[in-house]
Amino acid sequence: MSDTPRVWAIVGATGTGKSDLALNLAEALRARGNSAEIVNADAMQLYRGMDIGTAKLPLAERRGIPHHMFDVREVDEEAAVAWYQPLARAAIADIHARGGDAILVGGSGLYVSSVIFDFHFPPRDPAVRERLALELEEHGAPALFARLQQADAATAARIDSKNSRRVIRALEVIEQGAQTHGAALPEEPRLWHPDTRIVGLHVDRPELVERLDRRVERMWQQGILGEVALLREAGLERGTTAPRAIGYAQALAQLAGEKSEADAIAETQALTRRYARRQVSWFKRYPDLEWVSPGTDPADVI
Repeated sequence: MSDTPRVWAIVGATGTGKSDLALNLAEALRARGNSAEIVNADAMQLYRGMDIGTAKLPLAERRGIPHHMFDVREVDEEAAVAWYQPLARAAIADIHARGGDAILVGGSGLYVSSVIFDFHFPPRDPAVRERLALELEEHGAPALFARLQQADAATAARIDSKNSRRVIRALEVIEQGAQTHGAALPEEPRLWHPDTRIVGLHVDRPELVERLDRRVERMWQQGILGEVALLREAGLERGTTAPRAIGYAQALAQLAGEKSEADAIAETQALTRRYARRQVSWFKRYPDLEWVSPGTDPADVI
C-alpha cells in the first residue's frame, strides 16, 4: 500500500453494496493508521431530504467516518456534474491535506468520471440554452432529439430521448462549434490523481435483478410517499433534476393520482433494472478496474 494519500473509487450498479464496502475499506485503512474519509458520487444523494429513494446511509450508520458531498443541494436546485466536479475534488484535496485517503463512492458514472479522470466540460451559452428551451416548448422533445440525431448520432445514441435537459445541453454545445461530451469517457482517460485505485462491485444479473426489485418494494414500505410529500412542499416539482429521479417521479405520479401504487412500483423496478444495466456498461470501460464481489474482505482490496 502507498504511503502517500490515495483516491479510491468504489463503483458499480445500484444495489450492489458500494456503501458497505466503502465503510469497511475506510475502517481497514484507519486500522492501519490512515484517516480515510468518504466522498459521495451519487447524483441523487447530493439532495437534502432524498433519503429513502436513494438508500442514503443514515448518520447513525456511518461508523463515525466523515462523509462529504451528501445533502449539499436543495431539491429545487440543479446539481449538474460541472458544478459537482470542483467541489468533490476540493473535498478530496482537503482529505489528502489531513493525510488521509479519500474514498469516492457512487454509481453515477459521469460524476465519478468527472472526478477521477482528466475530464473537461464544453462551453455554456445561456442565450442558446434559453432559445432551445423555447423551441422545446413549441415543437416538442421528439423534434429536438431528431435534430441531435442528425447533428451528432453518436451522442444521440447515448442519451435518453425523453431527457430533454440533456438533449438541449448537447445541442447547445454543438451550436458553439464544440464537441459534446455526451455521456462518454474521454477517448484516452488519464487519471486526475496519479495514485488512484478503482474497485467495481459485481453481482450476477439474476441476483442483482432480485435485489433491485426487493429494494424498490422496501422503498414503498419504508415510506417514500411520505418523504416525497414533504419534498414536494420543499419545491421538488420546481427542480430540474431531482423530480426526475427514479422512484421519486413515480411517487409524485402516485400522489397526483396518475398511477396506482402497483404501477408506480412496477415502473420504478423496470427503470431501476435498466439503469443498473447502463451503469455496468459504463464502468466496464474503466481502465484498470478491479472487480470484486459483495462481502469482499477490504484487506484483499488493500
